[in-house]
Amino acid sequence: MAEKSFAEALNEQIANEFGAHQQYIGAAVYYDSETLPRLAAFFYRQAVEERNHAMMMVQYLLDTNEEVRIPDIDAKQTRFDDGIAPVRMALEQEARVGDEVNALFKLARDNGDYRAEQFMHWFVKEQVEEVALMQDLLNVVERSPDNLLLVEDYMAREQPGEGQDSTAPPAAGGPL
Repeated sequence: MAEKSFAEALNEQIANEFGAHQQYIGAAVYYDSETLPRLAAFFYRQAVEERNHAMMMVQYLLDTNEEVRIPDIDAKQTRFDDGIAPVRMALEQEARVGDEVNALFKLARDNGDYRAEQFMHWFVKEQVEEVALMQDLLNVVERSPDNLLLVEDYMAREQPGEGQDSTAPPAAGGPL
């Protein structure tokens, strides 16, 4: 059986990125319902970032004249046992996405698809940053499990995850 093409695998990753987008909205909704606006805002921003990752992948497929498939997304978790659980979930999600990105990079390299390999470089770097960001946030949340208002103060002071990366690939539907 022939190995999966990069375009087919990237379409699967688009589904994963949109799924991550939806799950981050679920975490944001949880924090919003707990009146933790800075944690909620952080996860709403993370959701937009995941959506943009999917749209970067869509743009790559369009640019390389490959088929784009927009997936259905299953319902995501919006209820958690405590204020630590959404961050723990986010770290696990980012680690999984990192593995998926590495597999895409390897597929491109193994197939000698230099365009795809070049495209995936940014995502490899991005996943290192995302896992570190979520690990740092988990460390902070675990230090204050009974007082997430201290985490809110940390979020206001440090503003983790904010900022733009000018080296990011273009996203479909982005500015003209």
